[in-house]
Amino acid sequence: MTAQHSFPELRQVVLDCPDARVLAEFYRRLLGLRYRPGDEWPPDGELDSRGQDWLVLQDATGTARLAFQQVAALSRVSWPEGPVPQQMHLDLTVPTTADLNTQHDRAVGLGARLLRDRSADQDEPLRVFADPAGHPFCIFVANAIAT
Repeated sequence: MTAQHSFPELRQVVLDCPDARVLAEFYRRLLGLRYRPGDEWPPDGELDSRGQDWLVLQDATGTARLAFQQVAALSRVSWPEGPVPQQMHLDLTVPTTADLNTQHDRAVGLGARLLRDRSADQDEPLRVFADPAGHPFCIFVANAIAT
């Protein structure tokens, strides 16, 4: 490693899931990402072999953001109550409480399940959801004091 590259760079966050295509499609639609070339839906009638293994979503610049690895079984998180902790989660931000409400409706409409609602919190309005595979993620108002 050279001095200018003395730290590893985060390539992407990988989520294990029982159905890689379903979870990738959820986050693609929620976050406005796109499939890595070659990971798109196959033409009608063709086997979705990539969707049964590993998929990558990129941002508009082509930078990998999220990847999805299909696994045979996944213990569903029971957090905030129960024996299976969340282990990791994604934090997503929006600029205003109105945006939080809009994104709540979008997330639920795409298949998320609301786990905790702290949208009335004056210091940090947020909602915690589970994605279709059960992974928790938060949407909160960035700089809540200013909104």
